[in-house]
Amino acid sequence: MIPIAVTIAGSDSGGGAGIQADLKTFSALGVYGASVIAALTAQNTLGVTAIHDVPPEFVSAQFDAVYSDLHVRATKIGMLSRPATIEAVADGLDRHKVRNAVLDPVMVAASGSRLLAQDAQTSLVKLLFPRALLVTPNLHEAAVLLDVPVAKNETEMREQGERIRAFGAPAVLIKGGHAEAPEAVDFLIDASGVKRLSGNRYRTMNTHGTGCTLSSAIAAGLAQGMTLEEAVMRAKTYVGAAIAAADQLSVGHGHGPVHHFHELWKSVGAGHGQGHKA
Repeated sequence: MIPIAVTIAGSDSGGGAGIQADLKTFSALGVYGASVIAALTAQNTLGVTAIHDVPPEFVSAQFDAVYSDLHVRATKIGMLSRPATIEAVADGLDRHKVRNAVLDPVMVAASGSRLLAQDAQTSLVKLLFPRALLVTPNLHEAAVLLDVPVAKNETEMREQGERIRAFGAPAVLIKGGHAEAPEAVDFLIDASGVKRLSGNRYRTMNTHGTGCTLSSAIAAGLAQGMTLEEAVMRAKTYVGAAIAAADQLSVGHGHGPVHHFHELWKSVGAGHGQGHKA
């Protein structure tokens, strides 16, 4: 039986983040992906121009349809922009006894567009952090969650991650991809302690969807029976390779997507598959 993972998130009309990135990641890593769409965005590599929230009752209907039929082994939760939607997801997690939930607290797009309504933040922390196995904030999201300046060094990153874990999630992965350090350093913080995870940093503007891709890659690993640490390590390696290959795609005029299928599309090279007009 093929492992199944579900993404509960917003749709990215440009195809680089959100539901689209999650399903690509699941497929690239050998996991069957299903979805619960919580919002629609008018979005491309240049930014977000509009958001349309799916009615909470329809989010619940999708939730029940998917989880009542499919044997779901892991769940990724991404963009949820309203308290009512967050409540619908929390109820669904309880109703279907969902385990192995990876929560990516999407608040701000890489372009700077805010994706989470101000009044939804409290609901997100109160209702979903305790129901998640892992929460994966980046530096800017951690700062918003704690109402503090963005961490400037690894000591501050670690301290902020530990404070976020106190909100109720068993584990926190605080991501340093937006830092200016020569390495891309993350900290995985759980009951067993703190693990420093470092990776290469690549020079490219095509990093759209990295947070979505990392959290869905972790969910894919959990669906395949990996431990949390194994799933995080494999996901970090996968995302690093997807960023390294991102310039092969040449999609859009702004911050293009990472290359989710870098291992499968070996024939795609620089100058092929152009996605924009010169």
